[in-house]
Amino acid sequence: MIIIEKTELDRLAADLCKVIDGMASAFGPGATQTVNGDIDCDPNQPGKLLSWQYGVHLDSPAEPDKRLTNVVVPSLQRAGWQVKDRSTARELVAQFSRDGAHLTVHVGRKGGDVAIMGSTRCVAAF
Repeated sequence: MIIIEKTELDRLAADLCKVIDGMASAFGPGATQTVNGDIDCDPNQPGKLLSWQYGVHLDSPAEPDKRLTNVVVPSLQRAGWQVKDRSTARELVAQFSRDGAHLTVHVGRKGGDVAIMGSTRCVAAF
């Protein structure tokens, strides 16, 4: 039996959820949680390293493209997040990273649905 000390993972998870919920609120109300839980970082050594994943979805908020570029990106950059544009013909995609954590925002070019997903850095599970 593996005993997992989640103190650090709990802290990282709370921070991640706060950032993602803040991002979602920039798009407006009505975010639906899609994932919220820990995952193994190394499937070759299960249970040794864990990270936390959290994600939300918003159905067609108003002007999601403008909110992404004018609110979300500048706000996260001021908070020390590095951003990369991974946009395609089908969606706007902004990928953020800081201190081993990763966040991605997808905005559909048709319909404007928004999906936000993130994960903490990996931490030792013991």
